[in-house]
Amino acid sequence: MFFSRHEMILAALETPRLIELARVLQISEPAQRQRGQLIDLLCTARYHEFRGFLERLSVLELREVCGFVGLRDTFGDPAELIDRLLFTDGRSPAPPPAPAAPGAPAPPPAGAPAAPPKRRGAKSQARGELGFEATLWQAADRLRNNMDAAEYKHVVLGLLLLKFISEVGPPLRAAGAKPPPTRGFKVPAAARWDKLLGKAHSPQLGHDLDQAMAAIEAQNPTLRGILPQIYQRPGLDAARLGELLHLLDDIPDLGSQGRKAHDVLGRVYEYFLTCFASAEGRNGGQFYTPPSVVGLLVALLAPTRGTIYDPACGSGGMFVQSERYFEDHGGHRGELKIVGQESNPTTWRLARMNLAIRGIEGDLGAEPSDSFMRDMHADLRADYILANPPFNARAWGATALADDPRFCFGLPPDANANFAWVQHILHHLAPRGLAGLVLANGSLTVGGREGEIRRRIVEADLVDGIIALPARLFYSTSIPVCLWLLARDKTSGRDRRGQILMIDARDMGAMLDRTHLALRPEELAEIAGLYHAWRGAPAQEGMSQKTYADVPGRCRAVDLPTLAEHEFILAPTRHVQPAEAANAAPDFAEQFTGLRRELLDQIDRAAALDREIAEALARVEVP
Repeated sequence: MFFSRHEMILAALETPRLIELARVLQISEPAQRQRGQLIDLLCTARYHEFRGFLERLSVLELREVCGFVGLRDTFGDPAELIDRLLFTDGRSPAPPPAPAAPGAPAPPPAGAPAAPPKRRGAKSQARGELGFEATLWQAADRLRNNMDAAEYKHVVLGLLLLKFISEVGPPLRAAGAKPPPTRGFKVPAAARWDKLLGKAHSPQLGHDLDQAMAAIEAQNPTLRGILPQIYQRPGLDAARLGELLHLLDDIPDLGSQGRKAHDVLGRVYEYFLTCFASAEGRNGGQFYTPPSVVGLLVALLAPTRGTIYDPACGSGGMFVQSERYFEDHGGHRGELKIVGQESNPTTWRLARMNLAIRGIEGDLGAEPSDSFMRDMHADLRADYILANPPFNARAWGATALADDPRFCFGLPPDANANFAWVQHILHHLAPRGLAGLVLANGSLTVGGREGEIRRRIVEADLVDGIIALPARLFYSTSIPVCLWLLARDKTSGRDRRGQILMIDARDMGAMLDRTHLALRPEELAEIAGLYHAWRGAPAQEGMSQKTYADVPGRCRAVDLPTLAEHEFILAPTRHVQPAEAANAAPDFAEQFTGLRRELLDQIDRAAALDREIAEALARVEVP
């Protein structure tokens, strides 16, 4: 099942917009046609007609379409966005060839051998280009039928992992056969992807898939408990399951790509997680942190060799981006030790699958468990801690943990776990460690017992920075959130003792769609650059060392006496001074003189109008 670029673009548009475009193409009675018919008819448009369609869209609509089809750079003027949509490599097109039949593929270059006909399920390297994840998602979502997204994600992501394991790992050898390569997983012959694909039309496909998952787990202890065996469940149609296998088979053969296999399938997995989080809405936040927020945390902490810990790791996004950052800056796989914990069983399996697909080793515990009630890494002291714990969680177990040494600054109320997470993270932070966590904005201003805990933590000089973020970044909530940056040693680099960096980033970000916002790459770099300058951290390769200075309207270093005057309220809006140019108050005398002149002019005008009215009335003849 293959969806063209034009189909993907049209599928991103609302039906009224499709009807409008159909009228431009003079399609009869477009309002009476079904959405699928409109898309099929509009796909017959020639190049200049289709480009004309896109030129009718607003910039916001074009950005939404770019995001829908998988283009990661959704900024620029309308012409640039249209070029990216129609030509996914980002280059300007060559002049269009002579007109061909609508929908026909472009002819091959001169002298090139004729391409064999495309069959369903045939692998294509073109699918590895930018945007192919969106094509896969669109097709997979159509196959979902009426299944709930929360259930369907395990069906799809489990098959993705099965494909990866099967094609990267060598098959088990028969007795006496030549030993296979040692890399990869052990895969029984009956569980290999090509064997299962041959059974795609069998009514017993669900049984065969469950058997394959069980066989792989039996041969690979590291995979036990994470492969879903759910394919015989009622309501999961065998025919649609077979279609899904053929669809995922379009991902290029991973066994032939070596290390790149981790990138290809990891990219699909991450894109699918994003789409499932969006489809689940509020519940999607339970397992997913938006990439721009994760990217900001990783850029702020800039992890190098050592241990990275996430006590509420969700689907493992913090680990994936940390490993990517580490390798992009000269690190090697395995030098960054990954430790995590997750209480939700299905989310814990998603995290282990996410790491396995990327070839990343990590200790997420032998089973899912609650970080408060059963701390599986009690002796851990991590160099880096990143976390996006549940916002304002209730009933976290305060009564049972009243004497727990982790809560040395005070036991938070059972009605809100925010400062339980802060103290849990401080407890696990190494003497020179750094931590960053996402919390609701209420943590900055709340009073009572929680306010007292905040005061004690600030007076202990453990808070290194606070960043106010814009609203609508998360799928689980539309409220604005903040980042807490914690450090036990504030003398490394620049001496920051007795001060906290406040950054106001509420004005940053661009709309991904009608309801969700994302931080731009340049904004991530700006925020991280301010924090690195504040810390006096060594400049990254290719960048000059910057000296920290307060920026009106953006950031300010605030000392502890000032915070005490403000009752230890940490909201950056309370402390960051507004930009002078935008907020400078005009001179009162000058302002009053102008207002007085304007008022007198209005009084004179009113008097003139009164005279005109009186004169007009005098001329009226009364019979």
